[in-house]
Amino acid sequence: MFSRRLLLAAAIAGLSLAGCNKGASGPNTDDMSLGSAGAKVQVTEYASASCSHCAKFNNTVFPAFKANYVDSGKVHYTLKEFLTPPEEVAAAGFLVARCAGKDKYFTVLDAIYKNQAEMFQTGDFRGVLLRIAQSSGMTEDQFNKCVSDPDALKALNARVQKAINDDKITGTPTFFVNGKKVAEGEVTLAQLDAAIAAASK
Repeated sequence: MFSRRLLLAAAIAGLSLAGCNKGASGPNTDDMSLGSAGAKVQVTEYASASCSHCAKFNNTVFPAFKANYVDSGKVHYTLKEFLTPPEEVAAAGFLVARCAGKDKYFTVLDAIYKNQAEMFQTGDFRGVLLRIAQSSGMTEDQFNKCVSDPDALKALNARVQKAINDDKITGTPTFFVNGKKVAEGEVTLAQLDAAIAAASK
């Protein structure tokens, strides 16, 4: 398993590391976003750091999506965190990304997705995440404290429960454009292009 310390902290925090119980609530201050907050189109992705489809989207679709829409100011993109098996790995990934700081959050998450296959092939979840954390400037002690922070785990759990209870999220990735669900599971740039074009009218 990932880390006895993480699991202990999860138990202390009352973190329900099991995920799943269709609009999307708007972004809030706890969510991570990119792009102009004043953009006409809001794209929301519910994602898990341990989800292979989320990694595929990040690695193959997101760069073009970001260049075409986010960097151009046409879209405000928000990532909402969700947990899929192994939930403790997803939780640790998100905690590390947050501990790196808002300015490094998406860079760290990108590294997690790009190294996800290695994590699952080797089973060395802690080692890979530690390496990513250190590359973002964290020490091993900071990493250990980060992934075992009961307050951070409790806050993550609250975000996941909100996604389940309020937005009826059952899997990742799930995409909404201006509050309308457009895809669940693998998504293509063409699907997002069509949804964004419709929302831009």
